[in-house]
Amino acid sequence: MHPNSPFSMARLDGLLDAAGIDVLLVTSRHNIQYLLGGYYHFQFDYMEAIGISRYLPIVVYVKGALDKSAYIANRNERDSVQNRIDAGHWMPQVLFGSSTSVEAMALALKHVKAVATSPLRIGVEMSFLPADAADALRASLGDCPIVEAMRPLEKLRAIKSPAELDILREASERVVDSMLDTVKLTRLGQSKREIIGHLRQAELSRDMVFEYALVTLGTSFNRAPSDQRLKRGDVVSLDSGGNFRGYIGDLCRMAVHGAPDQELVDLLGEIDRVQQAARAPIKAGLLGRDIYTAARDALARSPHREQMHFVAHGMGIVSHEAPRLTADGPIPYPADDADHSLEAGMVISIETTLPHKQRGFIKLEDTIAVTANGYDAFGDHARGWNQIPE
Repeated sequence: MHPNSPFSMARLDGLLDAAGIDVLLVTSRHNIQYLLGGYYHFQFDYMEAIGISRYLPIVVYVKGALDKSAYIANRNERDSVQNRIDAGHWMPQVLFGSSTSVEAMALALKHVKAVATSPLRIGVEMSFLPADAADALRASLGDCPIVEAMRPLEKLRAIKSPAELDILREASERVVDSMLDTVKLTRLGQSKREIIGHLRQAELSRDMVFEYALVTLGTSFNRAPSDQRLKRGDVVSLDSGGNFRGYIGDLCRMAVHGAPDQELVDLLGEIDRVQQAARAPIKAGLLGRDIYTAARDALARSPHREQMHFVAHGMGIVSHEAPRLTADGPIPYPADDADHSLEAGMVISIETTLPHKQRGFIKLEDTIAVTANGYDAFGDHARGWNQIPE
């Protein structure tokens, strides 16, 4: 492993061996950022379309040969790359000159042919490879098997380094603190759009990228922005994803206009008991499905078990990344990690929801990092009823 490489070459090579991949052509933004230690060309932070095509950076990784790796860069990317190198960050060989997706793929394939010996099994991310670039790949290396590389790359990212965990902890803290600011600024008569605006500004003021906010008011279960206005005694659910240095803080906290009555205290208490039960057994070595077993046992004891929903999913650069623990959640994917042991450094979001017809949408979502002997909860404050001023 290169001393400044941001990923474990040995771990990646093992995962590629298991998947039957000789060469990776990485085209997703999140995996490029991961492999390059957080780098992505600033000019395309918000939009990847340009001219008649799109920005398509490609990381070429030859298994077992980090020195043969390459980064295919846009022709206007020289200054950005140079700044990265000057700052001491690792970069593979950089090949400039692409301005379209087809040009980028042509440069990548030229490099592959120069450094690798056929026959090759090429790993790509099917969901993140433009059709014209895929056609160019097949036309040039049509005799080489093309293999889905999403899973090995996901497993590579699943175990976070101490530095990544620090960022995720900070992201979670900043999201919850932004929610507390939002509660302080919210007043009767404000619309959901205005409340989301408070949250957006609070996250931006904390050097975060605001990604989304799912907000409910009163007894509505509609979480999209709207002109619905806060009324006296309304319950408010704040579920937001804020991005800090490339990693997502994704948590949910509850607020209410005025003081919560005993019923609200009891309802949120039911949700918290499920949350606490789900996190209690978490530690390295626990089978992933055992989180669901613990949550289901707690749900079975709840008076509102028929209406409550629980889900647990991986967190990091991508929401709902590995470990993937269920095939029955709101985002469809296979439960590939349900029967595998958790490992220290994995990060899991656990969330319990109660859509209560009379009181509203009540939810807690927490971020849990797996440790050798237990877990660490990030942003684990403000989990009760936060009061909106009269």
